[in-house]
Amino acid sequence: MVSDPALDAGGAGRAPDRLYEGYIFDLDGTIYLGDALLPGARRLIAALRRLDKRVLFLSNNPTSDPAMYAAKLTRLGITAEPGAVINTVQTMTEWLLRHHPDATVFAIGEAPLKRALAAAGIRQSDDPAEIDIVIASYDRTFEYRKLQIAFDALWFHRRARLVTTNPDRYCPFPGGRGEPDAAAIVAAIEACTGVRCEVNTGKPGPIMLETARRALGLDPDDCVMVGDRLHTDIRMARDAGMAGALVLTGETTPAALADAGAEDRPTWVLERIDRLLPVALWRECGWADRED
Repeated sequence: MVSDPALDAGGAGRAPDRLYEGYIFDLDGTIYLGDALLPGARRLIAALRRLDKRVLFLSNNPTSDPAMYAAKLTRLGITAEPGAVINTVQTMTEWLLRHHPDATVFAIGEAPLKRALAAAGIRQSDDPAEIDIVIASYDRTFEYRKLQIAFDALWFHRRARLVTTNPDRYCPFPGGRGEPDAAAIVAAIEACTGVRCEVNTGKPGPIMLETARRALGLDPDDCVMVGDRLHTDIRMARDAGMAGALVLTGETTPAALADAGAEDRPTWVLERIDRLLPVALWRECGWADRED
């Protein structure tokens, strides 16, 4: 187990001694990093499925849609259907359909988000005079032209609202690198317009939380959220009243955890994801030890 005393504060650092009915997993930094599964991920998911537990995958990353994530998981060795994946492409589209079905939107985002909006019949435009909602998302094609359109819609015409798919500052890469995420685009728009972002459809916001809870159909006490980020994965778990397991295979380091506030403290801290399975079940699942 984790030896750093800071990781044991408040009960964190101990392996769970019980099974839950529902398991919600972050993807990037938790199940895989880049194009490689993280240690223990494949056998843990297989074990939970053999035990008839409900498994749901959650991602704040809108550069793929649920079908693309399911295909990636299957390619990496964890068979998954699109219905087992929820991400911010889906939550943003559903939020618009529920609350603003007739709005004209300008999506600063990549193809999966724009395809989903089009498929849902949501009108899109780059004419600032027509735009009701500016969506600031993770967009690796972000450029000054897009910033100008958002500026004109929000500041000059003063008719649009600003929302975002997710609040992440950066997306982690293998080897400790990363690249700017949606929060950087939100900040650029807020800085030049003075308009504040009103809605976040990703973790840890209530829209993503309620979507996940509806998908599982379980009480919070019967679920555990597993992820590598304190401010999204673990905070969402705490806000939902469910257990939160932090894995040290992605963004969060022991030093960052030691500095975390009470609202971001996990229930457990795990060196790798298969520590999530209670020790008493290893033999039943055919695990001789903790290694793949």
